[in-house]
Amino acid sequence: MIVKVYSIIPSGFSGALVEVEGDKNHGLPAFNIVGMANKTVNEARDRVRSALTNSGFSFPIDKITVNLAPADLHKDGTYLDLPIALSVLLISEQLVYTDVKDRIFVGELSLEGSLRPVHGIINIVETAKRLGYKEVFLPSDNLEQASLVKGIKLIGVNNLTELLLILKNQAIPTPLAQNVVKKKNTPRRSQSFLDEIKDQAIAKRALSIAVAGHHNILISGPPGAGKTLLARTAADLLPDLTAEEQIPLTKLYSLISTDCGIITSRPFRTPHHSASSISILGGGSVLTPGEISLAHLGVLFLDEMPEYPRTVLESLRQPLEDRQITLARAKSRTTFPADFMLIATMNPCPCGFYGDETHECTCSAAQIKNYQKKISGPLLDRIDLLITVQKVSTDSLTVPGSKPAKTARKTRNTAKNSLPSTPEIALQHPEHDIVKNKIFEAILRQRRRYGSDCISNSSLSSADIVRLLKIESEAESLLRSAAERLDLSARSFYKTIKVAQTIADFEASDSIKPAHISEALSYRLDQTGNRLIIQGKPLS
Repeated sequence: MIVKVYSIIPSGFSGALVEVEGDKNHGLPAFNIVGMANKTVNEARDRVRSALTNSGFSFPIDKITVNLAPADLHKDGTYLDLPIALSVLLISEQLVYTDVKDRIFVGELSLEGSLRPVHGIINIVETAKRLGYKEVFLPSDNLEQASLVKGIKLIGVNNLTELLLILKNQAIPTPLAQNVVKKKNTPRRSQSFLDEIKDQAIAKRALSIAVAGHHNILISGPPGAGKTLLARTAADLLPDLTAEEQIPLTKLYSLISTDCGIITSRPFRTPHHSASSISILGGGSVLTPGEISLAHLGVLFLDEMPEYPRTVLESLRQPLEDRQITLARAKSRTTFPADFMLIATMNPCPCGFYGDETHECTCSAAQIKNYQKKISGPLLDRIDLLITVQKVSTDSLTVPGSKPAKTARKTRNTAKNSLPSTPEIALQHPEHDIVKNKIFEAILRQRRRYGSDCISNSSLSSADIVRLLKIESEAESLLRSAAERLDLSARSFYKTIKVAQTIADFEASDSIKPAHISEALSYRLDQTGNRLIIQGKPLS
């Protein structure tokens, strides 16, 4: 007697259908699982046996073989505990085949028979929908994330007994809205505001423009100049995710955690410089997303960028260009999204004081060159804004009495193609909140121009720039002249236009003007007018 139960397991950024076949034969009592299952899946034998017994079902005293087809697909994790248990119930005729036909079952079993959540539930539900299945039985704790996928019936189950009653029409599933328990999303990690940063007006404006257009930015300067504080303010300047953006990001986080809920805030990832290339890029024996994918639609912050291994930095070149990363192994291949905004900081030299007027640099010219060579030219060419900050004077650090709160117009990110009304409100952090509102307005203009919530100025192709952007003739002449004098690459040429468009959006302009081009070019130069990122005079 052969029975079949269908399930789905995550496979990269998608899912794969698994046919759980059960067979009962004469012979010594045994319970075998075959089909390229790893140790975690093989251990399901003991979990299933205890779960069935403790739930009041009998375990057959026969030779039972469970095959996980296709046999050449590597199976990992606890996703198949529930379908394996159902196949045993079908073999022992405690359940009939019509109860499980054309349904997907997934879940991990505890020894007492309750269902525990599994990773990658959105991958599973999306694959079930794509393959034409109408119902998915899954652990109740996975319902919140799974509810992001529309057009398929989701049935949350707490234990084996409840599942059997539902399958035999002796119990009614709890409605989805009542079954879902909302989990609190991790709050943003930054409590930094632009008002707390003294001086650095140019750097604050550059950071605001970078956030508004989702541009990559590199901030160079001596220790204590406020580079890290500047970068961390970006976490609160980012708008909330739209409903369309929540699905792929929650999908990524569900692959590494079962307790992340629905992701509603844009990520701000800060990997340490000692992190391995696999943790940054993704991979492993079972392909999982790395930091660049977990920063999708948010920020990847690399503090002291030259301290990261050169191989790790160079491996960022392709994701920065393609906004995705393809991981290939001997028997598997998958593509994860990686549309992140890179914010990086660095010192001008190993000691940090090259070009500082108050501290003497102790580094040799060779040390400075080697330090700066850790960031290659092709990688720099993929960074939209290169700015240098100076040390803040002591006088600026004096904290005066508290200032009265100003009022400003607040924009809520609720519309795609029109700007909402902006009521007058009191601002707790005047400068920060005013800039945040201007960023939201600039983003709304981009969405209205491109007709999508997921397209920003930085993601435009060269063809999109020609087709969608309006550049005044004087601005175009200025750009071509500057490109010849500065020997800009084609990539830098188009990146300058993208940054200029974001500046135009920031200033509520319908076209790119010469002033916007000039400012965009200034973010690719240091204070000496050279295309370098160090502080002070260029090296000889």
